[in-house]
Order: sequence, then C-alpha cells, then structure tokens
Amino acid sequence: MEKLTDREEEIMMIIWELKQAFVKEVRAQFPDPKPHINTIATVIRKLENKGYLDHEDFGSVFRFYPIISKEAYTKSQLSPKMARLFGNSFKNVVAFFAKEDKITKDELQEIIDMIEKGEENQNK
Repeated sequence: MEKLTDREEEIMMIIWELKQAFVKEVRAQFPDPKPHINTIATVIRKLENKGYLDHEDFGSVFRFYPIISKEAYTKSQLSPKMARLFGNSFKNVVAFFAKEDKITKDELQEIIDMIEKGEENQNK
C-alpha cells in the first residue's frame, strides 16, 4: 500500500469519517482558511489513482468513497514502524509510552480489557 502525503492522509481521514463525500463536503470539513476547491479535487483524483478512493457519478459531479479501510491503512503504516522502532513488540510500544508519561493507568487497563476480550472471542 502506497504511503500518503500529509494532505492526502488528511483528506482520507475526512472521507473515512464521512463514509462518502463530494469535494465540496470535504472542503467544508477544513478550518479557515480552507484550501481551494481545485486543490482538494486534485488531491482526491490522486487518491483515486493510488487506489484509495472510487466514485459514483451524479451527472457532472462525483461522490467519492473509500475502497481502502482506515484500519487497513493504519496497519500498513504502523506495522513497519513498529517493527523498526520497537522490535515488532507491542509490549515495547506500551512501555515506551508509559515511560514518557503518555499513557494513564486507566488507558492501560482499557488495553488489558481489550486483550482479555479478544482472548475470550478467540476461545469461542
């Protein structure tokens, strides 16, 4: 999966959130000063060419929708970084954030709960 530029990723985040969108709807999600509508349309065309988006025709306008899920993209971007930076160890990732005081005890407990729930689902 091809890496996205910051702007491409920003637009994909908007479209993932909206599920589908016209260019003007994407533009409306940006804070002021908003990028020019042609800039957004160009980036969306690039995303379509890269295989991240497809569209439906509504006369002379297109509604775009993702064909790559946010989860698949996130995994494709995080897995290589995690392997490189943390020896592919989730434990090392969590330990790093704990040492940096970037994660609370409550958040750690939530992670433990998710792991336990995942184990329960695997045993069914």
